[in-house]
Amino acid sequence: MRQFIFDVDGTLTPSRGRMDPEFKKYFMEFARNNFVYIVTGSDYNKTWEQLGEALVPIQISYNCSGNSVWVNGTEIHTRDWTIRDDMRAWLEKQLKESRFYRKTGNHIEERPGLVNFSIVGRNCNLEERAMYVEWDEHKNERETIAQAFNETYTRDGIIAQVAGETGIDITPIGAGKAQILQDFDTDIDELIFFGDKCEKGGNDHDIAQAVGLFGTVHAVVDWKETYEILRGQYGN
Repeated sequence: MRQFIFDVDGTLTPSRGRMDPEFKKYFMEFARNNFVYIVTGSDYNKTWEQLGEALVPIQISYNCSGNSVWVNGTEIHTRDWTIRDDMRAWLEKQLKESRFYRKTGNHIEERPGLVNFSIVGRNCNLEERAMYVEWDEHKNERETIAQAFNETYTRDGIIAQVAGETGIDITPIGAGKAQILQDFDTDIDELIFFGDKCEKGGNDHDIAQAVGLFGTVHAVVDWKETYEILRGQYGN
């Protein structure tokens, strides 16, 4: 049975943005005719804001990297976990020492089974987000912070991965996106995964690596490439 799994930010939508109306119309019809799932680091409310009614025909919404699971608008599973005080203090030190000049608040956001860390902050507007994206492209700040966190805390069973355009997702090892594959029969199902952070250090890397052993992985650059591949290779 062919089953499709999609990341959201940068794969179905612009990062933290709403779905393109034309693509949304196509995707809703595609989801009605196929087995479609999403897995995202964002919580359900944010995902609804991004996808809207395109969520309705989706089989399961795996939010917070699979730590919060939703079916038909109802949460059926959640993981209760957060970082220790020493880890929080470590992140606050990175925030204080960052030389990025615009910090907007909501830098350490707790979600079910996941903590998202952002130097610019989740309160940033589009202009501030774009400023940080450009900064990070030149300074490689998020990857540097994630690597330093992992050198300090991986032995404690915690891992940090670059996520979206401005964030870092921190989860217990094994509680990232790849955990959702336990819900699929990998000996029978033909899994097809779309994600934009499939490179090492990205929060799609683990699930992309796992699916790639028996299925198909499309490492896309943006939602436009996803749209193009769907129409070209899987169109009805």
